[in-house]
Amino acid sequence: MRDFASLFMRLDQSNKTSDKLEALRTYFLSVSDEDKLWTIALFTHRRPKRQVNTRQLREWCCEWSGIPDWLFEESYQTVGDLAETISLLLPTKKIHQDNSLSFWIGYLIDLESLEESDKKEKILTAWEMMAKEERFIFIKLMTGGFRVGVSQNLITQAVAEAFELEKTEVAHRIMGDWNPVKTSFEGLVMTKENSGHISRPYPFFLAYPLEKELSSFGEISDWQIEWKWDGIRGQVIQRNGEVFIWSRGEELVTEKFPELVEMSLQLPSGTVLDGEIIAFSKGKPLPFSLLQTRIGRKNLSKKILQEAPVSFIAYDILEYDGKDLRQNSQKDRRQLLEKLSKEINNSRFEISPLVEAKNWNELSRLQSQSRTKMAEGFMLKKNESIYEVGRKKGSWWKWKIEPLTIDGVLLYAQKGHGRRADLYTDYTLAVWEGDKLIPFAKAYSGLTDAEILEVDRYVKQNTLERFGPVRTVKPGLVFEIAFEGIQESPRHKSGIALRFPRIQRYRKDKPIGEANTLEDLKSLLSVYGQ
Repeated sequence: MRDFASLFMRLDQSNKTSDKLEALRTYFLSVSDEDKLWTIALFTHRRPKRQVNTRQLREWCCEWSGIPDWLFEESYQTVGDLAETISLLLPTKKIHQDNSLSFWIGYLIDLESLEESDKKEKILTAWEMMAKEERFIFIKLMTGGFRVGVSQNLITQAVAEAFELEKTEVAHRIMGDWNPVKTSFEGLVMTKENSGHISRPYPFFLAYPLEKELSSFGEISDWQIEWKWDGIRGQVIQRNGEVFIWSRGEELVTEKFPELVEMSLQLPSGTVLDGEIIAFSKGKPLPFSLLQTRIGRKNLSKKILQEAPVSFIAYDILEYDGKDLRQNSQKDRRQLLEKLSKEINNSRFEISPLVEAKNWNELSRLQSQSRTKMAEGFMLKKNESIYEVGRKKGSWWKWKIEPLTIDGVLLYAQKGHGRRADLYTDYTLAVWEGDKLIPFAKAYSGLTDAEILEVDRYVKQNTLERFGPVRTVKPGLVFEIAFEGIQESPRHKSGIALRFPRIQRYRKDKPIGEANTLEDLKSLLSVYGQ
């Protein structure tokens, strides 16, 4: 565990990709195969089942540390992270241990069959044996709160370089539905035959945001242009008469979309499609909010299936007749996809239509129609491009429409997490309705470090009321909020909900009286509402 805790700290303290890559390579070459496997599992969101709740951990920490609940709560509000708070409050360890990451994960898994009193004894024993940094990681694993700023792409690269493997092959091998308890590092990563598991998706190819003039792209005829749909990116797999539906976040969502399973059974065996799961009816996309009503549900009623119908908009074919097509050109894959679409007679199956334009100027004019088509802009894909792994510049670009904006007044503030746990970084913004301020959005990002410090000082000097971790602030600061969509919402006081709100600008030039009104929001709703 000491090695893993040290790795975590190195990764958390550096923003340089090269430093993180070197730390990962060194770690993978120095630990046991069991720890290698569990490290890959943890960094790809495969974590042990939660065996204790946070209430129990807080109580046990207070009891052992000899502090009252109110002092724990004050400490927690200052630190902003439960695992860090507990690891700081616990007495210094008395017993030295050098158990591995895999040992302690097995230790956590074995808690499942124990009574609460026995769990408490085991947890306290573990805490007594660990240094502060190890306790921090251990508690993160217990609570399901383990996070670190490392992408799956970086993990893939580190493993590939450490063991002299092809990065694309490693990416494919660690995708899919594998369980670290039931496999081995050798079987998952080092054995090539393992890459053929029938449920395994392909690593997604991701587009880069457009960052140069369209005129530099050459002839428009060299590009395949599609609408960028607002849904859930996913892969539909049909192999040996079984269907698997994966989201881009590597979540198996097959059971969430029974109508897509029925559609997928019509595909030829050995077919993998890349596309968008989208709320869709009568030939038109529906608001993303309808799709959201299905995401968190365990049981899908007939009512939900009727009110939030879904389709799969396919825009690529990655496998056909069991053959990997990713090295084929985009143009050839599109032709095969069009051929397949003519053979599938199912209302849930759509193929992403191509956008026709004579030149880049005409395409620019068409882009302004995106919101009316329930799209986010365009996808530009070079005809001769292969299907790569991860986000690469050059052959796939996303050209999103400019966000909608509104100016709001800071009304409430709350402390952040991690390195910003002692700063007020989470804001609730409001618009005017007559002489009253009505909350309409929360925003957590968009300011520079210097601006955050300035706002934090303002919050602390202009607090009107306190409600636990939240402060009501004297109106005085205005921020421009950018967002991608707007819709009616009876759950919000303003009656309106925004999609992906974030701070775009700190409007120091604007007095609060010139912030926008609820009527301004409603006018946007009438034009762009979903």
